[in-house]
Amino acid sequence: QLQLVESGGGLVQPGGSLRLSCAASGYTLNYYVIGWFRQAPGKEPEWVSCISASGGWQDYAVAVKGRFTISRDNAKNTVYLQMNSLKPEDTAVYYCVADDGPYCSGYFNAYDYWGQGTQVTVSS
Repeated sequence: QLQLVESGGGLVQPGGSLRLSCAASGYTLNYYVIGWFRQAPGKEPEWVSCISASGGWQDYAVAVKGRFTISRDNAKNTVYLQMNSLKPEDTAVYYCVADDGPYCSGYFNAYDYWGQGTQVTVSS
């Protein structure tokens, strides 16, 4: 019954920033670990980041560490991904995913819910 909707994607120049949002409906996000995956054309989904149910810890893929920040506002039932210093290789469809287990997973099929995705394009 949990539904996730991503937003905030778009076209940005290299070095620019975007903030993605993942809004939940149908159920609270309080009990879910939330992750972000991205998928470029012809590629498998790539794990980007994850945040605990309380927001107390976060983890990042090496490719984005130091540039991306994941956060959540459980009162708003929303998770965010702040993306700075964007590079062309960040271009992909970004998906928000949710899991009721206690741990992050780097495998897309480990998650129970996902949204429709939002396109991020980094280009001059």
